[in-house]
Amino acid sequence: MGGGNMRRWFWLILPLLLLLPLITTMFSGGGGETISYTEFKNQIEQGNVQKVTIAGNRVQGVLKQPIQSNSNGLLSQGNQFTTYVPSFGNDNILQLLQDKNVTIYTRPPQDNISFLGVLFNLLPFLLLIWIGFSVYRNMRSQGRGIFNVGENKAKLYEKTTKVKATFDDVAGLEGSKDEVKEIVDYLKNPKRYEKLGAKTPKGVLLVGPPGTGKTLLARAIAGEADAPFYSMSGSDFMEMFVGVGASRVRNLFKDARKRQPSIIFIDELDSIGRHRGAGLGGGHDEREQTLNQMLAELDGFEPTESVIVLAATNRPDILDPALLRPGRFDRRVTTNLPSVKDRVAILGIHSKNKPLADDVDMQQVARSTPGFSGADLQNLLNEASLLAARKEQDKIFAKDISESRDKILLGLERKNLTISEDERKIVAFHESGHAITAAMLPHTDPLLKVTIIPRENSMGVTQQMPEEEKYLYSREYLSDRIAVMLGGRASEDLVFGSFTNGAQNDLQQATRLARKMVSDWGMSPKIGPFSAGGEKQNVFLGEELSKRKDYSETTAREIDEEIFSILNTAYSTARSTLEKNREKLDNMANALLEKEELSAEDIKKIVDLNETDNKEKKSSASDRGSSSKKSSGSDGSGD
Repeated sequence: MGGGNMRRWFWLILPLLLLLPLITTMFSGGGGETISYTEFKNQIEQGNVQKVTIAGNRVQGVLKQPIQSNSNGLLSQGNQFTTYVPSFGNDNILQLLQDKNVTIYTRPPQDNISFLGVLFNLLPFLLLIWIGFSVYRNMRSQGRGIFNVGENKAKLYEKTTKVKATFDDVAGLEGSKDEVKEIVDYLKNPKRYEKLGAKTPKGVLLVGPPGTGKTLLARAIAGEADAPFYSMSGSDFMEMFVGVGASRVRNLFKDARKRQPSIIFIDELDSIGRHRGAGLGGGHDEREQTLNQMLAELDGFEPTESVIVLAATNRPDILDPALLRPGRFDRRVTTNLPSVKDRVAILGIHSKNKPLADDVDMQQVARSTPGFSGADLQNLLNEASLLAARKEQDKIFAKDISESRDKILLGLERKNLTISEDERKIVAFHESGHAITAAMLPHTDPLLKVTIIPRENSMGVTQQMPEEEKYLYSREYLSDRIAVMLGGRASEDLVFGSFTNGAQNDLQQATRLARKMVSDWGMSPKIGPFSAGGEKQNVFLGEELSKRKDYSETTAREIDEEIFSILNTAYSTARSTLEKNREKLDNMANALLEKEELSAEDIKKIVDLNETDNKEKKSSASDRGSSSKKSSGSDGSGD
């Protein structure tokens, strides 16, 4: 009987239990109607009493003939009656009964209420038993019983299990797919590998940034593999009870061995595989015991066993070294961020069930999303779908995808934000400074968009889009990039002769990039080919606190001086560029104040128009034989 049925029966029986005392009182004894003590004595004297039962001061009896009452007629059609002897007693009543040959029965007074007493004494215990049994059944139904807490919690996928993901659903990870396809093929055709003396790796570690497809790749293996597939998260091993993690590891591998060849997948391995005995506060004993048991299970495989362990993590640097040695996780499959080609393939998969308009160019979308992971691209198209549905459109247009990208990168539009015209003007010239600097310097990426629409993380933004994927950056490219970052501050200084706090993020990024150029990449002529960055350490391991610098204070001062030199040179480059192109700066700022957002085509028109005007002015001045030394924008326009 389920817990719900038990509760229904309990609420049906409870009213009956509560009414039972009343029912017992009404029907207990079968003593008939009550007569007075005087009438009782009269009936004895008349010889009309056949027998009586005495229990304390209560007397029940049977009359030989029914008696009449002035008010009620027959007192008892069955000749039964009940009366009560006074509490002070009557010594003559027994003698009178004996003289009239009345049969006398006696009972203890407590016998008439013994059933009710037992019932009321047992009722609390019965209630507690019912509550305890209900809680026990509820714990068992949720799998948290005290006796099965150490059981295997992994989800099993077999041939009959419907797994939607296959290798066709994984795009942009061709090298990674080849590695795991080999494992699936080994499980399907082990003899082909055994003839060549090949052994499949016992453990495969999937490593990569979040959202790059590690779990999706494991799901594809589950969909493709012709073998049982056990899936479990690393956090599922841990429980409030000591020793549960190690017990679950044992049971997991025990079940996998029974059904070999089989695959075990452990997601978020770093939750139990962290470096043992590390940290300022000491290790976690339960986690370490779980890890020790896993190490024993991995290393304890017999040569004939075909159990392969897959694990995924985005923090391989914190894993215990014993976990990564050959014989355990001896193969590492890396899932990197997708390239432009990979992003096109990923977008194609996620857009299969979405109606796209003709103006959507997946190649353009892929080029405008550098650094996006597969999960980010899926979220991008989903946000575009929601936006199109909000606009009551039948298709998803390129503008919807562009707005969704801005929403993901910059946050929501602050439509309720009201700013003054002076502040709008400052923001417009600030963003125009970035844009003009990027458009005029030789080693910069093409502009994608300039906007002064306020969002959660910025009052305006200038977006650039690389023409192609870059993996190596030259010193000239990085110097011009810093100049573009400082172009907004230089524009404020040039136009308004003052600074605002709007350049805070620009200064942070420019300083961080300049420091990497000097201390990590050896791009300073003064410092030379020297790296002062050191190896990346983990603070939670306590190594960063005890780490000393690998260079002297003199070198540190020289590094700071070189950083200041790079920043100042870039700032001078940005300001001089804006001074030479002041008219373009003014025109772009005015266009932003009017439209609030300029596309790449709009920016190109402004820059090309000014280039044509300048050429015509120079040609006209040359024909007149005159020269002008007046600098562009010195007339104060835009001030």
